[in-house]
Amino acid sequence: MPSFDLVSRIDEMELANALKNTEKMIQGRFDFKGSEAKAEYKEKEKVIELRAEDEMKIKAVLDILRTNMGKRGIGMRGMKESEIENSGLRNKKMTLSLTTGFDKDAQKLMNRLIKESGFKGKSQYMDEKYRIESKSIDDLQSLFQFLKTHKDMNLELHMENMKR
Repeated sequence: MPSFDLVSRIDEMELANALKNTEKMIQGRFDFKGSEAKAEYKEKEKVIELRAEDEMKIKAVLDILRTNMGKRGIGMRGMKESEIENSGLRNKKMTLSLTTGFDKDAQKLMNRLIKESGFKGKSQYMDEKYRIESKSIDDLQSLFQFLKTHKDMNLELHMENMKR
C-alpha cells in the first residue's frame, strides 16, 4: 500500500547557507556601509535574530533573508516574526521563531484538515511525523498539496519516505 511520512522541519544546512548569503549581501550593499546590521541563527533556541540601527534597516535585512531563503527552497510558513524592539544603546532587534514538529494544536489542525479534504485512506501520528497511507499514489499527492497550500496551515511541510 503506498504511503509517505509528513514532517514539519526546516533544513538547517540550507538555512545556514541562506544566512551566509544574507551576510554577504549586507556587507556588499551601499546603504549598509558602516552599519552593524546582521542576521544570526541561535541554534539552541531555534531563533533567527536580526539586528540593526533602525527599523528600516531591519526590514531590509528581513527582505534580503526572505529572498535568500526563497532561493534555497526554505518556506516562510514555519516562522513567527516578533515586533521590532530596542536592544541596547542605539540598536534594534527582531526575532524570527522557527517552529518545527507537530505540537498538540498542530496535530488537531492536521486531523481536521485531513478529514475536511475527504481523503480516503488512513493517517497516524508517530514520533514527530504523520504516516499517511492510501490505495492510490495520486490521492496521497493531492492530499499533500491540499495540506501544504491550505490557508490555515502555519507549518512548513515536507514529504519523506514515499513508498509505492
